[in-house]
Amino acid sequence: MRESMKLDTRAYIMFSSIALASTMSDPNQISFVLAFLCSAFAACFAECCTIPLDTAKVRLQLQKKVGVDDGVGLPKYKGLLGTVKTIAREEGISALWKGIVPGLHRQCLYGGLRIGLYDPVKTFLVGSAFVGEVPLYHMILAALLTGALAITVANPTDLVKVRLQAEGQLPYGVPRRYSGAIDAYLTILRQEGVGALWTGLGPNIARNAIINAAELASYDQVKRTILKIPGFMDNVYTHLLAGLGAGFFAVFIGSPVDVVKSRMMGDSTYKSTFDCFLKTLLNEGFLAFYKGFLPNFGRVGAWNVIMFLTFEQEVLHDYKNLLVDIESAI
Repeated sequence: MRESMKLDTRAYIMFSSIALASTMSDPNQISFVLAFLCSAFAACFAECCTIPLDTAKVRLQLQKKVGVDDGVGLPKYKGLLGTVKTIAREEGISALWKGIVPGLHRQCLYGGLRIGLYDPVKTFLVGSAFVGEVPLYHMILAALLTGALAITVANPTDLVKVRLQAEGQLPYGVPRRYSGAIDAYLTILRQEGVGALWTGLGPNIARNAIINAAELASYDQVKRTILKIPGFMDNVYTHLLAGLGAGFFAVFIGSPVDVVKSRMMGDSTYKSTFDCFLKTLLNEGFLAFYKGFLPNFGRVGAWNVIMFLTFEQEVLHDYKNLLVDIESAI
């Protein structure tokens, strides 16, 4: 058994060494396998830290504008902290982490694919023989493509996450539709069919392609610009500033499609993406597309900072050091 464990460990090291090969030969490039694993881990860690803000954002986006003739009082949710407090008070602290399981499913697939494929797609677009800084439009195009591909694969996880987060809006005493993430997947499959898992795919592709382009391309560009300023180095402070910049651009550009995506996934009364967009615009005005902007920026800004710091500062360096320790221990 001891020999078997040693063989397993050596096999693991061999696999990891292959994944790290391109990183060791060129510190600016990492293999797809390593990028996928590291970005998936970093994305999951960031998701755990920021999902309460995401839950607040979804509730604000799903909240319809209160009209004069609606016969109801003021909106239930007001602002980031107000929404968090209301959810915690009425449903308990744990309700802020509703959707965490499909959220982690999503980040493993979406987070791993969009970042893992980003560098290979950039290289494909500019050509393997290209030398120098990759042009901004190539970075944007690469991020658009990887974001669209990744969310096409991960859309079912996004749908279940939004539906679980929206459950808290049901009136008191009304039975919940789903007991958990797995039950939600199975119930949707049984009652609505396989195609229902890709509900809202159109706005979701638009949202995630745009946000991915804003995040990754702006992170690359902001980081590149900061490093040209005397005194700045490729360290935690640069990653912090670049992460905040990426978060702001992502939310500002992607907020309208994010609102449409959340409403289509949380409310089945909309016939299509255009129907949702038109009804929201006519009934609530253009500013409705920026509903939940501050909690969204708080969430996405924090998410980007945590994810990129984890990805760049911890995961890659610790992973390499771990392999060295394991190899020396054998």
